[in-house]
Amino acid sequence: MDAPLSTPCNIQICEVTCDSFRIMWDMTAEDTARATHFFIDLSRKENRDPNRFKHRDVPTKLVAKAVPLPMAVRGHWFLSPRTEYCVAVQTAVRQPDGDYLVSEWSQVVEFCTGDYAMEHLQQLLDKAKGSAGRLLKFSVFYRNQHPDYFDYVRREGGGLMRPALKDSSGSHGSPINGKLQGVFFSCNTEFDTGLPPKDSPYGPLRFQIPAGHLLNPNISLYFADFYCMYTAYHYVVLVLAPVGTEGDTFCRTRLPMLDLASNPFLTYTAPQRQGEEPLYCHASDVILEVLFTEPVHLDQGSVEQISGHHQLMSLTTANAKKDPSCKVCNISVGR
Repeated sequence: MDAPLSTPCNIQICEVTCDSFRIMWDMTAEDTARATHFFIDLSRKENRDPNRFKHRDVPTKLVAKAVPLPMAVRGHWFLSPRTEYCVAVQTAVRQPDGDYLVSEWSQVVEFCTGDYAMEHLQQLLDKAKGSAGRLLKFSVFYRNQHPDYFDYVRREGGGLMRPALKDSSGSHGSPINGKLQGVFFSCNTEFDTGLPPKDSPYGPLRFQIPAGHLLNPNISLYFADFYCMYTAYHYVVLVLAPVGTEGDTFCRTRLPMLDLASNPFLTYTAPQRQGEEPLYCHASDVILEVLFTEPVHLDQGSVEQISGHHQLMSLTTANAKKDPSCKVCNISVGR
């Protein structure tokens, strides 16, 4: 009778990305020589079944031929970015009758997948370009809030709107979610007036600031996300970071940079002749969410009551979850 296999120990996870990881563990020299297969049990942390599966239930698990460790795990599951997983392993020897001699399950190890890498964001950017539409002129960035917000900014902040941490709305793997601070602005205009919309779900007061204060040659422009919320229209998240600032440094290695003068979403065109004004344009067929990474003072613009209705807060994108079934704004990772 074959000697039992020892239980894999010292499980280590390394080289974790948004859609892959490598796994290794300690085995005796005898087991390394004997093992023909590895069984890997992977599940989301919140959905983990306390009853470890047996090897005959392998359709939902990974059965891999034994390879030198560390072993790459990629594409066997549709791993989600920024998601906590539990993993355990068994070693096995395939018997002549097709059955397996297996070790005990190892201890369960937890790990978390990473953000979208630059290559994934480039895929998302390419998809967003197809939805951007033509460019329309605009002259102001604006930010709607409730009176309490502006009262607080004046009272506690000396009139300075300070950056806040980006929430979890949009694509789960966007590198800025929960990591980059900024002040959100809009710039979309209505087709018939060329002005900001009269309505807003974010509040009845609107701060408006001339476009040149936030969009100029001293600003770096980055693409951060493309998503929808089970609706026909889509959102593009852009980051404006003054050159050389902490926000600029954060984005430079994580997000695709866009040319200020030539991109499908938000452009700055320098004056062609003396006395002319710069030209500012925004994409017409997507809703732009623009995150400015530095504080903005109320004195740089004006706060006024909007003329339209204050819409329901349910129409906001605060912590909104992306529609995972939309073929327009989702990308494939793990392939």
